[in-house]
Amino acid sequence: MTRNSGFTLIEILIALAIFVLLASIVIPNFNFWQRQNSLEATAQEVISALRLAQNETIASKNDSSFGVYFETNKFTVFQGTAFYPSSPDNNVHNLNPSLKISDVNLSGNNFLFFDRLTGSAANYGYIKVELVSDPTKNKVIFVDPAGIVSTSGMTPDDSNRKKDSRHTEFSYSQSAQNAGTLSLYFPAAGKTENIDFQSHLNADKSEFSWTGSVSVQGSEQVLKIHTHRLSLTDAIFCIHRDRRYNSKELLISLDGQNLLNYSATGTTTKGTSLWAGEPQNQ
Repeated sequence: MTRNSGFTLIEILIALAIFVLLASIVIPNFNFWQRQNSLEATAQEVISALRLAQNETIASKNDSSFGVYFETNKFTVFQGTAFYPSSPDNNVHNLNPSLKISDVNLSGNNFLFFDRLTGSAANYGYIKVELVSDPTKNKVIFVDPAGIVSTSGMTPDDSNRKKDSRHTEFSYSQSAQNAGTLSLYFPAAGKTENIDFQSHLNADKSEFSWTGSVSVQGSEQVLKIHTHRLSLTDAIFCIHRDRRYNSKELLISLDGQNLLNYSATGTTTKGTSLWAGEPQNQ
């Protein structure tokens, strides 16, 4: 008697059916795992970019602030307080094609940068990264006003944080890039300190920063004045006035436009300029 070795057609078809069944189960799960892993990795990449920008700002690298600009398919670490697409200093991070940045709300903008003195975020809010094929699979990165970056599921809320006039911001709804003189007037002594605005701008006029002290009636008044935003159309000014070193009434003006006023005890009031916004204590 002879025996034939090998597989019958029925056996081969059964094996193929089993293989197809297993592939239909394993491959989608593997693809999902890949996409989910890519989502997690990209969220961490965004967080790392934000923290890098903050660290380089605090370290005063190139005497500049650093920030991150977000687009649908990429994000860019940039130097300064304004984003220029053609800048050679830009560090671009392209997203995996399976992902997109679907939502950015950073105080109404799609970018943020950090304060050189405190590391706080000039714009704050959240960035959402999601799968193109399934928007329900996403990661949300939050940045709070203090510059803390996290993936917490709760929107940042600083309502319980104590705020005072040591760090005050206000908007200015005109271009200040070509301004001439920033004036500090101390009524009690009738003294005015004039600061040449142009001497304290960076090269592209996207940032103003001045730090100094003024002797008023034998008391040194120590201040820092800088911008969180400085563009062709508007600006956001920030004043640091620690009450341990400042005890005199102060009026701050730019080319004759009264921007912000301090009482001797540190209470802030909006200046008389129509272009100056209400002061916001941070």
